[in-house]
Amino acid sequence: MSEDTSRLVTVQRTATGRYTATNPRGGTIAFGTGEGTEFTPVELLLAAIGGCTAADVDVATSRHTEPTAFTVTVSGHKVTDEDGNRLTDLAVRFHVAFPDGPSGDRARAILPRAVTVSHDRLCTVSRTIEAGTPVTVSIEDGPAGEGPAGHGLAR
Repeated sequence: MSEDTSRLVTVQRTATGRYTATNPRGGTIAFGTGEGTEFTPVELLLAAIGGCTAADVDVATSRHTEPTAFTVTVSGHKVTDEDGNRLTDLAVRFHVAFPDGPSGDRARAILPRAVTVSHDRLCTVSRTIEAGTPVTVSIEDGPAGEGPAGHGLAR
């Protein structure tokens, strides 16, 4: 049996500058542009980078012990130049602490390798950004769900 490699999120406009993303499992997150939005699309990208690598590192370290602190901060600079809008200087900073004792010592010892392996191999989000994966866009007639593969998306 082959693994289903497709991923899908549908973004629905809810008001001017306001949107809700929904995944196939029914999870939703509201975001938008301008004042009064909880997250902007750029902040969601930063959260995706941080969340992806945090999950990798958490799995590797928490099998030894529960952390006493675990925060990932992701930052970047939004620039506009002749190439258009983009983020530069993306940085991911881990702030992790473990309890004293042998299990905490083991978790602390593997933390640097877990962060490196996440960055270099595992985190799909940051790996996709670093690889420079092309994004295709299309305009389709009719409501979502009438396009190719029943998802209203060009593949």
